[in-house]
Amino acid sequence: MFWVLLLLLAWVFAGTACTRLCLTAARTAAVDTADAPAGPGHELTLYEAAFLSGGPGRVADLTLVSMARQRRLLLAHTGWATVVDPRGRDEMERSVLGAIGPGGQSRIAPVRAAAAAADAVRGLAERLVGAGLAVPDGGRDSVAAAVRQVRLAAVAVCALGATAVSLPVPSDVPRHLIALWFTLPLALALGCLALARMEIHPYARWASPAGQRLLGALTRQADGTDGADGERTFLTSVAVRGIHAIGEPDLRAAFAHRERHTERHGG
Repeated sequence: MFWVLLLLLAWVFAGTACTRLCLTAARTAAVDTADAPAGPGHELTLYEAAFLSGGPGRVADLTLVSMARQRRLLLAHTGWATVVDPRGRDEMERSVLGAIGPGGQSRIAPVRAAAAAADAVRGLAERLVGAGLAVPDGGRDSVAAAVRQVRLAAVAVCALGATAVSLPVPSDVPRHLIALWFTLPLALALGCLALARMEIHPYARWASPAGQRLLGALTRQADGTDGADGERTFLTSVAVRGIHAIGEPDLRAAFAHRERHTERHGG
């Protein structure tokens, strides 16, 4: 009977997707329990926090904001960056200055893209991966992709079940029994999704479970800091939460312009 073939296909979809999700979750757990050079006492730098929170682009954003706050870089609300002090104090700042070029002025969007792809950021990523705090290139998006595959498998099972029920069947085979058979692979897929939601959510792209714990501690410290450390608190918020944490109207306007430019060019 043709509906049996559809049922087998539903099991293949659900079983393959759930197996992939389980294997990916197991690898994630292995990263979490592996011995890493950076233990619980490791204190994240702002650049490290930015990378673990939002990747290379967040590091570039943090560098731009930090230099602008120190009046060494002017970020105009029109989306242009102008160099005030051409001396970079670290590798990240030198990458930004190099991206702006010898003319001392450039649009923010290409500067951000070039700085995010610079050797300084790649070196930072390699150090964080080596310390067990960042997800390696091959593992990024792996859990989220596996979850998406299970969701698609659940939709496919529903579609196959609906097709099977709509097909002509012998009179001695109740249609509700056919539908009941398809609920089994559907239950498998939905059960895996529920377990993933409880055990491995959120599905971080950049930070490993160890990195996420350090980020959480850094965020709590920043939320409780004020006074003389107010500047670091501000930059920590930008590193962890992104440019949306910026409260200064001029800076927000500059980065809002950058976001519109990025959307128009598909970046």
